[in-house]
Amino acid sequence: MTATYDYLIIGGGITGSALGYELARKGQKVLLLEREPAPGNATMYSYGGLAYWSGTTEITRKLYREGIDIHRNLCNELEADTEFREIDLVLTIGAGEDPVAVAKSFEGFDIRPELLDVREAIELEPLLDPDAISGVLRLPHGHINAGKTNRAYQDAFRRHGGAIAIEPAIELILDDRIVRGVRTPVSEYRARTTIVCAGGLTRSFLQKAGISVRCYFTRAAMIALEPTDLELRTLVMPATGRRIFLERQVSEGEREGIWDETTAEAIDSVLEPGAIQFGDRSLYIGQVSAIVTDPFARLDAESTEANIRNLVGQFLPALRDLPGTYRECLVAFAPFNRPVIGPIDGFEGIQVFSGFTSTLVAAPPLAKHFARYLVGEPEEMIGEFTDN
Repeated sequence: MTATYDYLIIGGGITGSALGYELARKGQKVLLLEREPAPGNATMYSYGGLAYWSGTTEITRKLYREGIDIHRNLCNELEADTEFREIDLVLTIGAGEDPVAVAKSFEGFDIRPELLDVREAIELEPLLDPDAISGVLRLPHGHINAGKTNRAYQDAFRRHGGAIAIEPAIELILDDRIVRGVRTPVSEYRARTTIVCAGGLTRSFLQKAGISVRCYFTRAAMIALEPTDLELRTLVMPATGRRIFLERQVSEGEREGIWDETTAEAIDSVLEPGAIQFGDRSLYIGQVSAIVTDPFARLDAESTEANIRNLVGQFLPALRDLPGTYRECLVAFAPFNRPVIGPIDGFEGIQVFSGFTSTLVAAPPLAKHFARYLVGEPEEMIGEFTDN
């Protein structure tokens, strides 16, 4: 006999795992479906940064402050080490850029950065090449090991009675326009409500059922470097964020029509040189973000890795030739930096929880708010996001 759940969550990244945990804590019967036992998703390949300083509206400022407070206490709550730490974020300003002008572009954020000259930048992060920069912006930042945090959420989810099945969701079970559950290659799972938390696969999965959502994705590429004796003290990223501009170009104007056709060719791409070191002394460097409308297409690994190493090497030359493994994943995003949360017009029994900006700092608090909303508890913040 097919088991029936209160909630069936598709996707075991940080969004699905945090939401499953919050619903299970409220006594709901929840099944979490994950495609693979060791998924290569955006959570697993994340730098782990918590950009709680980056709110630009009243709602995002409140959300990110709540998010960093959660992370500061999450090890105790989940009874596991997430490797949380406070860290300096160093935003590099290229040698040909005007530091004052770049700093001015950050005036609208919740916390304004400190502008450092080249000497101060090298004192803060000695691995930087002084000839590659005209200065840096320094910001307070949080950092976690996203993979360990995700596993901690899932372990706590199980302790509260949640179940996890390692099976890919193939299609929705539809009764007219009512979603009854999900089919996998081996089973059918029924639920009162199915919630799609599939990140970059959200759009293609729902399209199979004739459902269109404004949730898109980039194909991201980075290199996982092996543990080294070198010490990177900070999280390094460029001050001029080209990925956000690229996402806006293909989701908020006439170019949004590219998503109506599936192509394996990269329509556009950007490379933002960045690096972070983890507790085991391994590093991630990257990253390329490419617009490829086929979610199962791959970039040319050899040339993409070479491009990453060359550009990161301009700013952090000691990292250029360290041994490592090339990785790719999908990173979801939505128009206007506004995640897709809530029911889908014209359908019953289905909700979406995907397309986040600053996912690691936003998903935990929004999971709490969304869980309250779903079980009918008083909830104000989630209404800011469910009116899609």
